[in-house]
Amino acid sequence: MRRKRVAGNWKMNKDHREGAALAREILEGLAKEPVSCEVILLPPFTTLPAVLQVLAGSAVSVGGQDLFYEDEGAFTGEVSGSMLKSLGCAYVLVGHSERRHVIGEGGEILAKKLRAALRNGLAPIYCVGELIEERESGRAEAVVERQLADALHGLSTSEIGRVVIAYEPVWAIGTGKTATPDDASSMHAFIHAALERIVEPAAAREMPILYGGSVKPDNAAALLSRDGIDGFLVGGASLKAPSFLAVMPR
Repeated sequence: MRRKRVAGNWKMNKDHREGAALAREILEGLAKEPVSCEVILLPPFTTLPAVLQVLAGSAVSVGGQDLFYEDEGAFTGEVSGSMLKSLGCAYVLVGHSERRHVIGEGGEILAKKLRAALRNGLAPIYCVGELIEERESGRAEAVVERQLADALHGLSTSEIGRVVIAYEPVWAIGTGKTATPDDASSMHAFIHAALERIVEPAAAREMPILYGGSVKPDNAAALLSRDGIDGFLVGGASLKAPSFLAVMPR
């Protein structure tokens, strides 16, 4: 059985003081009521050191929200995988919808970023998902399969074993809309099938697939009860400890 994971993506929120306080509150909540999943926090770059200090020695993992595809050099403003690893990060997001559709990153860049994460010992959480017009025109599955193939084609079995997939329908991120459990489960089943076409089938069957897109305490249990949903990539609900803790399976 694939291990459940719940990752909180803080996006461009929480400075180092606020982030340390939130991390401390999450730790206190976990001590009072343990959960049956791995917990991952994804703070802004400037907040990472403070959060890592609070979480030192705990079971909570930390990751970056992005990385550059080179390990060092004249790339002003960028952060490398080796820098994240040296801080103590275990994960990094690659291809979040805001990187694709706000920043404009395409498949070629994201493939290089995913390989940079693996090269530096980080587990990439690779995000895929369709726009509303792509869903309404019946192209959602084709779009998602292309996004998967762009980044995963050619990876070794051992590399595939370190990749986490996050399905985030773009129309459900920060909009208050959420894919129904049936919608999410259907796409997760499709992703599992698509992965078996792209990578070695046995490895594909072990790849965890998280759901992201307006996950909240009132819909988390229904989503997590469906086959193929291995946890969550949580946005807004991860910015307050009570709501973040409430989406985690017990």
